[in-house]
Amino acid sequence: MSLRQMEYLVAVVEEQSFSRAAQTLDVTQSALSHQIKALERSVGGPLLERLTRGVGLTPMGRAFLPHAELAVRSAGRARRAAKAATGAEGGELHVATLHALAVGVLPPVFARWRREFPGVRLHLHEYTTTEELREHMERGVADLAIGPRPEGWPGPVVSLGEEEIVLITSAGDPLTERPGPVQVAELAGRAWVRCSLEPRVQGRRWLDWVCEQNGFTPVTAVETQHSSTAVRMAAAGVGIVAAPVHIAHATAGAVAVAVDPPWRREQTAFSRVDLTGAAAAFVERCQASAPGGGLFA
Repeated sequence: MSLRQMEYLVAVVEEQSFSRAAQTLDVTQSALSHQIKALERSVGGPLLERLTRGVGLTPMGRAFLPHAELAVRSAGRARRAAKAATGAEGGELHVATLHALAVGVLPPVFARWRREFPGVRLHLHEYTTTEELREHMERGVADLAIGPRPEGWPGPVVSLGEEEIVLITSAGDPLTERPGPVQVAELAGRAWVRCSLEPRVQGRRWLDWVCEQNGFTPVTAVETQHSSTAVRMAAAGVGIVAAPVHIAHATAGAVAVAVDPPWRREQTAFSRVDLTGAAAAFVERCQASAPGGGLFA
């Protein structure tokens, strides 16, 4: 069993095709098939099965794949770490994050990075939930993750400040005309735009939990898949939404209203290994991107 054979298996699964995987790897399809068969002989059974449309994993393949992915991606990280050991002059950096952060706070950081380190190619991996982000980081997809503090994470975790969650609505909403922040209890009876991926507290959706603490049940006007869609709905006047303030700033027509007591969530940078080279430099840029010394300060 070799690392190259595992790399071939991962490519076939990702492409769901032997021919496309061969093109991606720049090898012949016969050479690819030969290496996959050799790998299957090594593990003692079939890992892949040809389907009517594409290629699928056998039960043995599903058990083997996460370990193969980790080995392949760990090797990639090792190569990148070696190249970046003396700084961030070249190579590439893989950053994983949530979609809401990718469209909100990270574009200016990426722009600054490109100005300072044009020789380092950035790869952005976006996920919809914190669970998905953590799972892919554990599987070695990226060198560095930006997201909420991962509980019990075994590697380094660096705080980037607290993300403020606000009410977002449209211009002309009476909430935008009153002075000071809004008490949650005042929102009883208001229609909400909900995101199906909102966090959970004590096994319940976060907004349901918050509103219950204030004596009412939120009225759902529309349910969306992504927070960026929910904010656009709110800006159009469909209803109010609770979302990070940076998304409001990036959405035309959206107006942010503070809440009392404030809603805040810590955001961090975390990795499987010590932060060195390009990864350390990227975290430093995140920490320096706000006056308070953090990405969300």
